[in-house]
Amino acid sequence: MRLFLAFLIVANVASAIAVVYARHEHRQLFVSFKSLIRERDELNIDFGRLQLEQATWAESNRIDQVARNRLGMVFPEADETVVVRP
Repeated sequence: MRLFLAFLIVANVASAIAVVYARHEHRQLFVSFKSLIRERDELNIDFGRLQLEQATWAESNRIDQVARNRLGMVFPEADETVVVRP
């Protein structure tokens, strides 16, 4: 009888330790999860900013301005245009 009682006490303590370990593991994973969620949100914000910046740099007015000012490009005159047909 004493052996059975000792076994139950050991099993109860082992079960309690397992519960504490599982709860601790859950808390650590939850903290990690929240950190990853925050990082994902920050990356989504950065991605939105980059998309906006890309759209700004790719506007046709901006490209035309850079082509004229920095590269010295101009539209060809009508007599400078050649149409090539197959």
